[in-house]
Amino acid sequence: MNLLNNPKINNSSRGSFILIFMLFMVVFPVFSQLKPFTIVLDAGHGGKDPGKVSSHKYYEKEIALNIVLEVGKILEQEKDIKIIYTRKTDVFLELRERARIANKADADLFVSIHCNAHNSQAEGAETWILGLHANKSNFEIAKAENSVILLEDNYELNYKGFDPNSPESFIGLTLMQEEYLDQSIALASFIQDNFTNELKRTNRGVKQAGFWVLHNTYMPSVLIETGFVTNHNEGAFLNSSVGQSKFSQSIAASILKYQKNQALNSTNHNGKVHTSSNDKETKSTTKSIAVETSSNSIITKNNELNNDEIVYKVQIAASSKKISTESYNFNGLENVSILLEGNLYKYYAGITSEESEIKKYLQIAREKGYKQAYIVAFKNGTKIPYGP
Repeated sequence: MNLLNNPKINNSSRGSFILIFMLFMVVFPVFSQLKPFTIVLDAGHGGKDPGKVSSHKYYEKEIALNIVLEVGKILEQEKDIKIIYTRKTDVFLELRERARIANKADADLFVSIHCNAHNSQAEGAETWILGLHANKSNFEIAKAENSVILLEDNYELNYKGFDPNSPESFIGLTLMQEEYLDQSIALASFIQDNFTNELKRTNRGVKQAGFWVLHNTYMPSVLIETGFVTNHNEGAFLNSSVGQSKFSQSIAASILKYQKNQALNSTNHNGKVHTSSNDKETKSTTKSIAVETSSNSIITKNNELNNDEIVYKVQIAASSKKISTESYNFNGLENVSILLEGNLYKYYAGITSEESEIKKYLQIAREKGYKQAYIVAFKNGTKIPYGP
């Protein structure tokens, strides 16, 4: 029975009940706003980009899409999981659009599914996470997957000087995914374990390389190479409905294992690391002054600020690796400065004495993908607490 419509409850009691209920929902909003565990499933290639194609006319774009749709169908049966697809048909999709879909959804996982190819009878499955190339072979694999950029209109503008054929362009890709590295490794390990133990696939391991689509997604992310379409037996298996079903079940089971593992071991549902602006005080050696001139550019002026006044910067990243501060390493942000604090390199963009200006630049940095960027204050070259 609906208590509010119970004739035995008078108007005064009914009003008190509504007030108590409203207060409960204000004090405990989490009960009314539980966010489902959101997974973005990405079928590699599509449309004018067929991906790998074997002599038997096994198309990567078709196999990847079939597996993705079946993985999604399995996971959609779970009540606390939401599935978003980057594509559900044979259409061409830019890499940056795939990443945009995942970021807009504030997804908890990004899973991109592909097939491999080789001029030999190589076989086996491997799962990739973002990282620097361990060797030339890893670079060649990443270069092949990233080459789809060259099929896109206005790619020179859209990818801010990133060159898929240049090893130097990959160096900065690791920074924005570094905070999700442990989670990405965990999911990749579950996937590889299931491929090896359940599907009896040759285990080619968990590997790292500079895949652009992983770089631009701001959540734990993996790229799965299910197998080689160019291998006679494996290609036929991948192209069959039985093979695609087995891969789908294996990937879905791995994702569910990851989700349950995260729920058990973390109180942070998103598995994301939030950085505090109250780091220990430290000396800064950066002397140049960056002043905002437009929504997309920064110019540098020297000796514009007094030594004893408070200045503000935007911290955009922290990493154990030192990289060049070229703009293509930081999604087009210019005049990036670097500061070593303990074992970490801190990367900052912008510097001004005007708090209103640094707040504008913080918004620019977040729009360019640095979702957890924050403002840091300095006085006499020393970091001080900042609280707007």
